[in-house]
Amino acid sequence: MRYSLRQLEVFLATARHENVTRAAEALAMSQSAASGSLSELENQFGVKLFDRLGKRLQLSELGRQLRPQVENLLAQAQALEQALDGRAVTGRLRIGATLTIGNYIAVSMIADFRQRFPEADIALHVANTEAIAERVASFELDMGLIEGELQRPDLDIAPWRHDELVVFAAPGHPLANATALSDADLIAMPWIVRERGSGTRQAFDRAMRGILHELHIAMELQHTEAIKRAVEAGLGVGCLSQVCLTDAFKRGSLVPLPVPGRDFHRQWYLITHREKFRSTALQEWLKLCRERWAT
Repeated sequence: MRYSLRQLEVFLATARHENVTRAAEALAMSQSAASGSLSELENQFGVKLFDRLGKRLQLSELGRQLRPQVENLLAQAQALEQALDGRAVTGRLRIGATLTIGNYIAVSMIADFRQRFPEADIALHVANTEAIAERVASFELDMGLIEGELQRPDLDIAPWRHDELVVFAAPGHPLANATALSDADLIAMPWIVRERGSGTRQAFDRAMRGILHELHIAMELQHTEAIKRAVEAGLGVGCLSQVCLTDAFKRGSLVPLPVPGRDFHRQWYLITHREKFRSTALQEWLKLCRERWAT
């Protein structure tokens, strides 16, 4: 065999970090050893895997084509090593989750998974839908739990569970005791909402179709807790998943505002790369996700 698994590891780490020094640090190697390994791999086959732009290394067209195959080959090699060691579910999973799921759902799932499979490890990355999709597409994450809708041919996008957004306000808001809000009420209020690119914002914009351009968007914030605090302070009304509002409603620090004329239902999704090798650990994690959906 004219290449080694170590050379492939250096190739992948360099693709992820776009820098040999950082790739070497991730692999606990010296910079010279990592650079030599990468150069040897290219020279053995007479190919160019990266375009060198100063200190930054960007995958060449050939490198982009080879990356999924290298990802899967190394994942299968790791699975074989685990099987030879008699370990069925072990290794590291890189999970991405959007903010609502990451902050209110994923942590308990990770605890459950680690209880079932103590030798496995999970790293959780929380960001908005667009960011998670990009990282799954580039193989930086093994899978993603997202709130927004996507149309990407490189990703397998499977429905997971249903959710619903809720319009809410501080208990002292003039409409806090209203039985139903009209479109005129919605237009008259200042709104504090998630940023564009998030699944929550996507669902909010869809629910407000027809009057969206008339709404007064006073603030756009990237974190659900910041939106809740701003609404509690009386700076406007918000619209977030019911999942992250349950405790605040119980405490009475926030109150729901009924909007019967608008549809705030949405779907959550599981996303994986279509060419991603599904290790035993990843298969068990997806199984756990589906069990949670079933409940």
